[in-house]
Amino acid sequence: MKTISLKIPEAMFEKLDSTAKDRGESKSSLLRQVIEIVISDEKKIEDGSCLDMAKDLAGCVKGTRDLSFNKNKMEGYGE
Repeated sequence: MKTISLKIPEAMFEKLDSTAKDRGESKSSLLRQVIEIVISDEKKIEDGSCLDMAKDLAGCVKGTRDLSFNKNKMEGYGE
């Protein structure tokens, strides 16, 4: 296993230390888990629009497409 060294703010170190103690793990083990989450393909953090993040849900709801075409359906809307 390779060794790395890094500098972090005191407050972050204290949070890391207390989290590791609460979980019963070493700081190194906790950091390895966090790094794995960030660099793994399955948990990749993607930038994009809300549509990009919910693309599997887009179009799955049935109903009136646009309420503005039927003024009767707008009755009481926004009250």
